[in-house]
Amino acid sequence: MHGFVTLDTQDISRAVKFYEPLARELGARRSVEADDFVAWGLPGAPASISVAKQADPRISQCGAGMVALQVDDPEQVERLYELALAQGGRGEAEPCERGGFYGAYFRDPDGNRLNAFCVSRH
Repeated sequence: MHGFVTLDTQDISRAVKFYEPLARELGARRSVEADDFVAWGLPGAPASISVAKQADPRISQCGAGMVALQVDDPEQVERLYELALAQGGRGEAEPCERGGFYGAYFRDPDGNRLNAFCVSRH
């Protein structure tokens, strides 16, 4: 169980530009906003994903780990992947069936790794 995920960024404006269309596709909206932090969540639920400006670029952990975003269907996986690339993200693995789930992998402009997926069979 997790409460929320925060990803580091060196450029908060660039990160917001990247994540805003993905959040809209997922039905999320901005729930918290400050000069160095923005969070999105589903209406009526707590923040789920956020970005925070890393104060000291020498200790940035950008690009570590992965965040998996579960979506409704393969078409939404494909839309998120295309939105990510259109917003300056970098593709790692195009959308396809992956033995029980349909998924795609990409990185945001700071190098944080994301996966959009839906369960295709149990």
